Amino acid sequence: MATTTFTGPVKAGDVLNTTGSTAGTVKNVGFVEMVQSVAITQSATAAATTICIPANSQIIGISALVTTGFTGAAGTLNVGTTSTSTELVAAANFDLAAVGLASASPGTDATRTAKWIDVGTTDVIIYVKAANAPSGSTGAAILTVRYVQAINLTA
Repeated sequence: MATTTFTGPVKAGDVLNTTGSTAGTVKNVGFVEMVQSVAITQSATAAATTICIPANSQIIGISALVTTGFTGAAGTLNVGTTSTSTELVAAANFDLAAVGLASASPGTDATRTAKWIDVGTTDVIIYVKAANAPSGSTGAAILTVRYVQAINLTA
């Protein structure tokens, strides 16, 4: 199957400019949601993924479709933008112990929340690190990051 690539950000809508105050005359153009996914395995060593989020993007979701449950202390995963792997999600907020879909959040941490609102002025590579992965761990999942490209928001 063929794919089409845009250099984005991509916007869609059929009313480009507001000319009144009723539906159909008010601008309705919005950003298109982007998604990148990668297969990951459980490891206590931080690893860069192939997911690279464009500068000034807003992360709207991080999830994992777990195919083999992560073992160890709660089977949790850190997600970040450096080898520290905690800038976006702390392990306490991302439990991958059971097979199925797990969703992450920045928790109540203001610094992590700010990174979700705007990843910063440069592209960022996503890193993962399993918390307390015992030797011989076999956890596996598909990590997915959903984002709005280059929306450039501040809170």
